[in-house]
Amino acid sequence: MQEKTVKNSILDKIASYRTEILDFTKVLIGIPTENPPGKSYKACIDIIAKQLKEIGLDYSVISVPEITDRNQFPRYCLLSFHGKGKRTLYFHGHYDVVPAQNDTQSRPYVEDGKLYGRGSSDMKSGLAAMIFAIKALKECNVELNGRIGLIIVPDEETGGTLGSQYLVETGLLGKGGIGMLMPEPTRGMIWNAHRGAISLRITVKGKPAHVGLHYQGVNAFERMLVVANALLELKTDIESRKTDFKIEPEAARRSILLIGGTSESGTGANFNIVPAECSFTVDRRLNPEEDFETEKQRLFNLFDRLSRDGIDLEVEVLQEGRSAGFPEDHPVAKTLAKSVKMITHKLPSIEMCPGLLELRFYAQQGIPSFAYGPGLLSVSHGPSEFVNIKEIYNCAVIYALTAAQLLTSQSKASKTL
Repeated sequence: MQEKTVKNSILDKIASYRTEILDFTKVLIGIPTENPPGKSYKACIDIIAKQLKEIGLDYSVISVPEITDRNQFPRYCLLSFHGKGKRTLYFHGHYDVVPAQNDTQSRPYVEDGKLYGRGSSDMKSGLAAMIFAIKALKECNVELNGRIGLIIVPDEETGGTLGSQYLVETGLLGKGGIGMLMPEPTRGMIWNAHRGAISLRITVKGKPAHVGLHYQGVNAFERMLVVANALLELKTDIESRKTDFKIEPEAARRSILLIGGTSESGTGANFNIVPAECSFTVDRRLNPEEDFETEKQRLFNLFDRLSRDGIDLEVEVLQEGRSAGFPEDHPVAKTLAKSVKMITHKLPSIEMCPGLLELRFYAQQGIPSFAYGPGLLSVSHGPSEFVNIKEIYNCAVIYALTAAQLLTSQSKASKTL
């Protein structure tokens, strides 16, 4: 590179892309990739593929074989690489969004420097930032000792079975990985860890009878209370544990057992019938220090004991995901934090995400993985989802700078950044 440093060249390039980045993000938001059920996926992948083709990047679109009853909503993963060699820094993101809460959320608009619409924060602005970071590196002719792997998947919002998990099972995720960055809406911080999840639906069975003949029935609701009370005893023990990973406030460090996120009993308007069935959800969120199999077995041992005591119940697994965590002083985290400070002039806090992330699919392969992206988690699934537009541009620069450092020799990086 001639007189300009890599940093200044990337800054200039991203600045020249600003209108293009915003327009592309708007187009993505305008495609309602709501999951469930998983509609408009092909339209979204086609738009992303078109953008990559215009940049001059090769790509592969992987059609995921259906393993559920979702044949009318096919799933697609997209893989693209920039650079050469086995050493790969992955940029990973998802294009599905939670269902909109009003008609305006698929019609993006700008107001007071913010872009509104479903997916603006989680994470279509992040997808745009990743793609244009690669474009900047390519057009700045930054020489990489390795390559960037762009992975864009569906179904993150429903556990990743037909997205990231499929790529893991087919050996397409994480080859040669030296690190992974994911543009979740992190509110300016870096997430170096996340909780695991075991989400269940418990259905307690009884026997219906008219209220006047209640003695002929078995009240599923009352039996459910026995199950819930047993879980409350377990909850006391679970919430006495705290993670050593950084997360604020102090109460957020506790392990989690949420009982009754959804619940249902009886037959709707028929209040005078002994309820024959009662169901409720149990959401166990594990800190990274807890063993997944041990904690899952504790739950199922409890249900087995209740079954032996005469309670007829069924357990449906809604979601499973293992926790993940990497040290905040890991070289990938330190390089990302340095890039953030370079652009925002503030050293970011490195903390644990309170939820479940797709970092886990890379962590299972020993690939250090971190989340940093534009937007706020607090608004991401809400009726007024938005992202600060400047954060999109900053994220693109930060990802490009981080890749330039991690995929060049240390001596070369220190001279150019």
